[in-house]
Amino acid sequence: MKVSKAGVAGIVIVLILIGIVIAFAIPKTPSGNYDVFAQCISTAGAKMYGAFWCSHCQAQKESFGASWQHVNYIECSTPDGQSQLPICSTANIAGYPTWVFADGSRIEGEASFAQLAAKTGCTL
Repeated sequence: MKVSKAGVAGIVIVLILIGIVIAFAIPKTPSGNYDVFAQCISTAGAKMYGAFWCSHCQAQKESFGASWQHVNYIECSTPDGQSQLPICSTANIAGYPTWVFADGSRIEGEASFAQLAAKTGCTL
């Protein structure tokens, strides 16, 4: 069977389109520069308690970039922003962000990566 140039071109175009559709259909998790560090501090038991409306919490999240997805984060605010969720009041969280570590120690406010590394034994 002989295929014309137009037929080959059409097949190639279809294959390219299928490849594009597959590439966009497969969910991707963006990786970040601090993935290993974020995973390590989470494995070490570090948790950050925060509130969606808290500018310091947002800054802390932004410092991790795409790697934030690996951090143990506990949202403390009710959806209306008016109250604190029971998980946070039980943990005696008085301000945001608050980092709580496996040994029970805390850092209140934004924590530097150096502070997080020192408290967890993780390296950057």
